[in-house]
Amino acid sequence: MFICGFVASMTIGCTIAPPLSGNVQEAPEPARTTGAETAAGDEIALFALSTLGAPYAEGGASRGTGFDCSGLVAYVFRRAAQVELPRTTFELSRVGHRVAPEALLPGDLVFFDTQRRAFSHVGIYLGERRFIHAPSTGGTVRIEDMRFEYWARRFNGARRIAL
Repeated sequence: MFICGFVASMTIGCTIAPPLSGNVQEAPEPARTTGAETAAGDEIALFALSTLGAPYAEGGASRGTGFDCSGLVAYVFRRAAQVELPRTTFELSRVGHRVAPEALLPGDLVFFDTQRRAFSHVGIYLGERRFIHAPSTGGTVRIEDMRFEYWARRFNGARRIAL
């Protein structure tokens, strides 16, 4: 898949890591079955890559002002798929359908507990267990590997937005 190859070329090296774990609490939705849905998810992931390097800004939701995590997600979905999403991670964690870690597809939302509360951080899944996000003050939009211990321990679940 193009996304996976592009993402792999954007990161430094590959590591072999244990499978992703998480605490998805309800039965996952089946994987996308139509080419149109998969293509839309790929388009979201590709557009998200155009934000790499943008500065983190609390409450930010544009390339010009910078992004926080939920602002990045809202911006990408609005621009790439003409879909308006809620603005907070908590609200985002309730839209779409839950997805099991092994069923993730590019464009899915991935959630993490980074502030000792569930769903306190969100990113956009790119493929090959990598996601893009706006990390924190002083950081820039970047790609992370979900298999790294920090992210694997904090994974809260994933959502797929109907496109």
